[in-house]
Amino acid sequence: MDFSQIAIKEILTVTFTLFAVIDMVGNIPVLATLRVRMGGVIMSAQATAASGALMIMFLFLGKQFLGLLGLDVGSFAVAGSIVIFIIGLEMVLGHEIFKSDNDSKTGSVVPIAFPLIAGSGTLTTIMSLKANYHDANIFLGILINCVVIYVVLKSLKWIELFLGPNGMAVIRKFFGVILLAIAVKIFGSNIGQFGK
Repeated sequence: MDFSQIAIKEILTVTFTLFAVIDMVGNIPVLATLRVRMGGVIMSAQATAASGALMIMFLFLGKQFLGLLGLDVGSFAVAGSIVIFIIGLEMVLGHEIFKSDNDSKTGSVVPIAFPLIAGSGTLTTIMSLKANYHDANIFLGILINCVVIYVVLKSLKWIELFLGPNGMAVIRKFFGVILLAIAVKIFGSNIGQFGK
């Protein structure tokens, strides 16, 4: 990983993209339900570490994994941009397309770390970002999001009360529009490779 490629603009773009895809604010109702089912306690550090490890592992080993399947990052980026677009559409329109597993018998790692936080949408987004941004900036973006994930999990009760249903709906729609724009950008910058 080349830390000489660090750029604040890229870090901010990656951070906000992942923040929108992970959608910790939008997941607050689901997390609140899971917290009650799990006896009122979510192991914040464990959930954050597990989701962060998954994202970092996919950042560095995702390309090799795709190689085993005979795919390139460009193809994955285009497929990923479609997934990001659908997630953004889901957030703006308020219709759930991707279903999350809310099994009450599972703990802080499953389903909170995976698939709720570091699910297929998040991992796909990381691979899509690799086509447009440097690894060091994506890595730092993941770390910043891990801090956000930890803070949200720790402050779940307070955030839920503070935002209220209307506040959460507004934030969810706002980040949905941002995701739609990012998906279009990633799609546009990678689709040209298919004709070559």
